[in-house]
Amino acid sequence: MNANFLQTPITYLKGVGPHRAQILQSELGIGTYQDLLNLYPNRYIDKTQYYKIGQLQRNNADVQIVGKIIHLKTIEQKKGKRLTATFIDDTGEMELVWFRGQKWIRENLKLNTPYVIFGRCNWYNGKFSMPHPEMELLAEHEKGLKIAMQPIYPSTEKLGNSGITNRVINKLQQQLFIETKGRFSETLSDRLVHELKLISKSEALFNIHFPKNQAFLAKAQFRLKFEELFYIQLQLISKKMLRKQKIRGFNFDQVGERFNDFYTNHLPFELTNAQKRVIKEIRADLGSNAQMNRLLQGDVGSGKTIVALMIMLLAIDNDFQACLMAPTEILANQHYNGIKGLLDGTGVRIALLTGSTKKSERNNIHQELESGELHILIGTHALLEDKVQYKNLGLAIVDEQHRFGVAQRSKLWHKNEIPPHILVMTATPIPRTLAMSLYGDLDISVIDELPPGRKAIKTVHRYDSNRLKVFAFIKDEIKKGRQIYVVYPLIQESEALDYKDLMDGYESIVRDFPQPEYQISIVHGKMKPVDKDYEMERFVKGETQIMVATTVIEVGVNVPNASVMIIESAERFGLSQLHQLRGRVGRGADQSYCILMTGHKLSTEAKTRLETMVRTNDGFEIAEVDLKLRGPGDLMGTQQSGILNLKIADIVKDNDILKTARHYAIKTLKEDPGLENTENLTIRHTYAQIVKQKNIWNYIS
Repeated sequence: MNANFLQTPITYLKGVGPHRAQILQSELGIGTYQDLLNLYPNRYIDKTQYYKIGQLQRNNADVQIVGKIIHLKTIEQKKGKRLTATFIDDTGEMELVWFRGQKWIRENLKLNTPYVIFGRCNWYNGKFSMPHPEMELLAEHEKGLKIAMQPIYPSTEKLGNSGITNRVINKLQQQLFIETKGRFSETLSDRLVHELKLISKSEALFNIHFPKNQAFLAKAQFRLKFEELFYIQLQLISKKMLRKQKIRGFNFDQVGERFNDFYTNHLPFELTNAQKRVIKEIRADLGSNAQMNRLLQGDVGSGKTIVALMIMLLAIDNDFQACLMAPTEILANQHYNGIKGLLDGTGVRIALLTGSTKKSERNNIHQELESGELHILIGTHALLEDKVQYKNLGLAIVDEQHRFGVAQRSKLWHKNEIPPHILVMTATPIPRTLAMSLYGDLDISVIDELPPGRKAIKTVHRYDSNRLKVFAFIKDEIKKGRQIYVVYPLIQESEALDYKDLMDGYESIVRDFPQPEYQISIVHGKMKPVDKDYEMERFVKGETQIMVATTVIEVGVNVPNASVMIIESAERFGLSQLHQLRGRVGRGADQSYCILMTGHKLSTEAKTRLETMVRTNDGFEIAEVDLKLRGPGDLMGTQQSGILNLKIADIVKDNDILKTARHYAIKTLKEDPGLENTENLTIRHTYAQIVKQKNIWNYIS
């Protein structure tokens, strides 16, 4: 089937029309035949069995019944109306109920005419009822394609109210297969189909929409999942290979005075083996004549910043400038203060540029950047402004890069005629499956070792009923000269409630930890920035022993003397956030603790999160659990979630298929980088269609 035919607007499909086309587009993004073909079912129901009303059991099961409507009635309710119908067969009667879309339903229902209904049966007021049943005239049902496994497609309330039911979408899919004669061009090479024992593309598409049985469905799902993941990996790997071949990079061949002086005279501690390994990997990139694009992963406190600094010194030794971009002013300030302190006495010039930088300082920074006097610039999005021009930018480092959009990052590329080397850093451990899908075009380095002297943080879960014992423990830690964080959740939808929780908690702590023996800081989002900074500064200097805060302290505060992190209502936090918060302690040589406080009522998922936190400090293990609980979209946040808007594959459940797809994509491109061999022309053609459509996830040829 020609790919151009599948780009036909959905309006032209028999049974659609302009009104339905508009709703299908707005609700499900279906604008073409191809979009409809790619609307895969969520699940399947066995529709080979028909029940009699007299056989029904009170078990809320999905059932299919043949009968007729003998009476319709609209009933007033406290809120709106409901439409009810008396439905009978030769063994009894039941009630059908609609709470929405009643006008359209009433106009289209036929009394005393045989129907096939399908839906979930409830026992209500002494009789069986079925809310919002799927309905089809028996005559139409008998004419239709007999499908043992009924596909259930994604739907919305608006679709249901507009009469576009699951049955309608099923009919549209049938019409599409009639118009295309069910023939679709192959999109994989004969070799792949043979080696993996895949069914053909046409068979796969037919059996995903109209499976003959479970075995055919499984083959169709494997084939389509593999193909989707294969072309994603093909794009990522070919992009990586092309960049290494075509995009020339600056050659940092000197390990000079700045690097050696810092390493010998200013480095405050011995590097870990993991840090040394990562620096070696990065140095190999910087000396390869190709542009570096590397992702540096490392848990909180693993020492990514020192690695970043040493790479920046390499850039300076080779007469280039470097920049480091962070997502928030707090984080940018922390990087600036930390790096500036390490560079004291080295002669390296460093500046900070954020939204708060005064105009006079900005002008100086702009001048010194263009003249080359300034070696390192640290800042926020302000680094991307057109006015920020470098004399010779050779290295750009992006921290917590998933907080930045693609367009923002690409601006860094254009800060020099030849794109600078790019190092992307994250303290959010990314599971291997997600890294393969999101960052398959990047080289990846991992710092999987904490600096020497760091002790693993002990994490415990305590219920609110244990609070007095927890307070006694805090007092013991303060007597030892330690400091304490007490963190409350902050969820925008219930800001007033969160603020109340925070203030109630603060008052409770003030009562149990009275002045002058104890000093307490409080920080929350409603405070003015100057007041927030003042309170944080008091805590950093050790003038206060307890910091009561919302999650504003998740990033940006580094207090080695803080040894206890208490997280209130811990069940309201996600796993990655709990792990990030825990990383605020354990920065010094003393034993640190994280105490997760909750009520007794916990969901199964909350229990899993808390048990995981207590069991392990390994960020990668935590990230794997988080991925299974929340899915890739939530894990990466809104900036990245669209990237994994997969049609059929699931990178968590289909991990093995993903690995297989990546293996074959690498193998294919290694043997035939240009996809020019006769056996790969089908792959080349399909890939060209994907690139042409500029949407790797919606393809078919």
